[in-house]
Amino acid sequence: MAEIEVIQIPQWQNLSWLRHGFSTRSGGVSAVYGTPSLNLGWTKEDDPAKVAENRRLLVEQVGRVAKEEPPMKLVTVRQVHGNVIHRVKAKDAWSDRLETPEGKAVLEGDGLVTNDSGILLGAGTADCVPVLLVNAANRTVGAFHAGWRGTAARIVQHGVEVMRREFGSRPEDLLAAVGPSIGSCCYTVGEEVREKFGAEFPYAAELFHVVQAKDGAEQLRVDLWEANRRQLMAAGVSEERITVVAECTSCAVDRSGQRKYFSHRADAGRTGRMLNMIGIVESGQQGR
Repeated sequence: MAEIEVIQIPQWQNLSWLRHGFSTRSGGVSAVYGTPSLNLGWTKEDDPAKVAENRRLLVEQVGRVAKEEPPMKLVTVRQVHGNVIHRVKAKDAWSDRLETPEGKAVLEGDGLVTNDSGILLGAGTADCVPVLLVNAANRTVGAFHAGWRGTAARIVQHGVEVMRREFGSRPEDLLAAVGPSIGSCCYTVGEEVREKFGAEFPYAAELFHVVQAKDGAEQLRVDLWEANRRQLMAAGVSEERITVVAECTSCAVDRSGQRKYFSHRADAGRTGRMLNMIGIVESGQQGR
């Protein structure tokens, strides 16, 4: 099995109480998407037992704690491309309220926030934009799934507001990371996307550009990284506190020249999923 590769924000690694990471397709035990890979989604092609094992491996790596402590608990949602955000409490995360016996999510929505330790919030992606938020001042975190519909519905702006309302997190105290997702180099969309963004954002025209395909046809492309970065700034997050990973899930390759991420577009819909995770450990759990 290849080594699991997880993308992390260098500046965040100095926060000993924080655990976070954006998964890639490297490592894992799934075999249905080519070479053994770290599929973390309950896709119809994959064996659920292998997905569960991949999730266990990733939680073990990202949510590393002192050896004598229990592992962190992964919490996800059934994503619906909207802007509904749930606050997760430890007492619910460790009960059977938030997942089925198989480990599948019960809650519907596209965002999770918490100030409780021992929980890893997870947002699943295969081209959509994962956004992670952290407030070091009061130790609160959030994970959000922003496809073009969620971006148009201002999910990350709602996320900043939910963290303010639920935890008193000031926007100026937040750190934000826009994770790997399909870039404007590859993301061709239709006019309905431009119309929707145009109705929502005064700067929408700056998010789109037209390229000429090999057959001579014009293709409209959108920059969701910039769209979410601007939303974060509009919500009060300082520009210098926002990190954009800027790796395209459709075309980025790893050191061996293999595709680095799962991509719904590049794989014509038959693909795995990444998980983008963030959580808090207790002071006694900070051992590595």
